[in-house]
Amino acid sequence: MVWYRPIKLAHFRLAHSRQPFLVAYSRESLEMVFDAHDRAFAFWGGIPQRMIYDNPRTLVDAVKVGKARRFNRQFLALANHYLFEPVACTPASGWEKGQVENQVGNVREWLFSPRPRFQDLAELNAWLAQQCREKLAQRPHPDQRSRTIGDVFAEEQAQLRPVGKPFAGYVEKACRVSSTCTVGYDRNRYSVPAEYAGQSVFLRATATRIKIVQEGKSLACHARCFGREQQILDPWHYLP
Repeated sequence: MVWYRPIKLAHFRLAHSRQPFLVAYSRESLEMVFDAHDRAFAFWGGIPQRMIYDNPRTLVDAVKVGKARRFNRQFLALANHYLFEPVACTPASGWEKGQVENQVGNVREWLFSPRPRFQDLAELNAWLAQQCREKLAQRPHPDQRSRTIGDVFAEEQAQLRPVGKPFAGYVEKACRVSSTCTVGYDRNRYSVPAEYAGQSVFLRATATRIKIVQEGKSLACHARCFGREQQILDPWHYLP
């Protein structure tokens, strides 16, 4: 039996070389945005000076007149860490974002027709990185037809800023440990050592992990679950 699940695809593209990077997630949320930027910069081996966005709700809290925006505070911390300038497209101005909007349809045709099958997101993302590195990089550059995207990217890569230390991005939530020694996030529950039952803690969610801390001390760490109404329990938490 084959099971299908919806995914969200983060899509990056360098403006000069057109070198793309694609990565899939189960959710379109802020912690996924952090992880997607980390992966994109690692894939390119550098950071552009400016990044242009189509006003996603995960990043833009308010759209003002012209190009004025109020970006999410945590996203600005990401931009400050990597030292790039975030710029938002003007609403209803398709000429500002044609490269990306056209590329969405192209990638659907080039990579997902016919629809491939994968065991999990890790296998899918390894395949997407390989396709970006090999298949898509070998396509002719739209402005320099005698050269490939990969050829132009090799030159552009030298102009990118070095990556340095990855951004430690997460979404934090204050919560209280239940009488069954669990805390809830995204419709799932994760165990905490029994001695902390009833106490206030902070839950930190990344794209792949759930970490529970109290006063700077790590109490528990779990692989993140993307099901619903699941309990992710560590038996050692209940031993006392």
